[in-house]
Amino acid sequence: MMTFSFDSLRQDKRAAIAATVGIGLVLAVFPFIVGSALGNSWLRILDFALLYIMLALGLNIVVGFAGLLDMGYIAFYAVGAYLYALLASPHFGLHLPVWIIIPCGAVLAGIAGALLGAPTLRLRGDYLAIVTLGFGEIVRIFMNNLNAPVNITNGPQGISSIDPIHLGGVTLAKPLSVLGITVPSLHAYYYLFLALALLIIFVSIRLQDSRIGRAWVAIREDEIAAKACGINTRNIKLLAFTMGASFGGVAGGLFAGFQGFVSPESFNLMESIMILCMVVLGGMGHIPGVILGGVMLTVLPEFFRHSAGPIQQALFGKILLDPEALRMLLFGLALVLVMLYRPAGLWPSTIRRREFSSGTDKEGA
Repeated sequence: MMTFSFDSLRQDKRAAIAATVGIGLVLAVFPFIVGSALGNSWLRILDFALLYIMLALGLNIVVGFAGLLDMGYIAFYAVGAYLYALLASPHFGLHLPVWIIIPCGAVLAGIAGALLGAPTLRLRGDYLAIVTLGFGEIVRIFMNNLNAPVNITNGPQGISSIDPIHLGGVTLAKPLSVLGITVPSLHAYYYLFLALALLIIFVSIRLQDSRIGRAWVAIREDEIAAKACGINTRNIKLLAFTMGASFGGVAGGLFAGFQGFVSPESFNLMESIMILCMVVLGGMGHIPGVILGGVMLTVLPEFFRHSAGPIQQALFGKILLDPEALRMLLFGLALVLVMLYRPAGLWPSTIRRREFSSGTDKEGA
């Protein structure tokens, strides 16, 4: 029996290593497959999907782990983006390296998260959602109006000519030559975003399995019971806001360097709602589910955007509905169907799936 268990453990370890290597190879060649089959437009969508995964994982700490409904999460994305834009553009004449700006963006966004969390510690549910929604709108309005009397953010015109991301003396804005292989700019950004997304996934997993992660879950399930067990709910909730916001700051800085332009319109309420949908539809508190939600809600709208017109042309011989309006209609219908038939999310955790199944059984009885 002992020999059999050791053999099974060895086989499980080999299977895990083989699966990891296989996934790594797929991720490595994926941008070349997408670029050659679908073109650069879909490759940009793939890069944005990685940014949204980082944002969704950050919001998952607040909503999925700690159970705090945050409707203004896009504000931290804006903080990171504008910090990068101000420190790496001709606007102030500063051109600091990315390895200084990105950590500073994470710290500044974390401070903003703590400032948001401090006055909302006694709020729950809808009240917390309203306050965080207001915070997100306040940040956007500030960015829109801080162009007078001193021009800080350039107002609604936004900040352009932002420096692309440089790693040492290498810029990702131009094709790279690695071991005789030419790596296009969009591919280089993909590998950078993938590396940072994997780092955030690793940090999220470590947080989930830590004492802090268990304290977040305890607060999510029953805050009064968690406080009775000796958990400092005030500090733990502040830490959730701070950690989640710092991930948003990192993603915002990468967005500014990738896009080369930022403006307040990129950080509206709809973006916050989309990120929240990624967490809820993927599976709150379940890291693989959140990643799946981030990918799907980035790809689906673009798929509907590209297919709405050709499908109408093929079926009716002309375009009856505006493709943009039809895209949002189909997208909204897809969200409704998912929430009706998969209320726990597309890929929920085992515990959450069990909770929903037990609730369904009680209703049936």
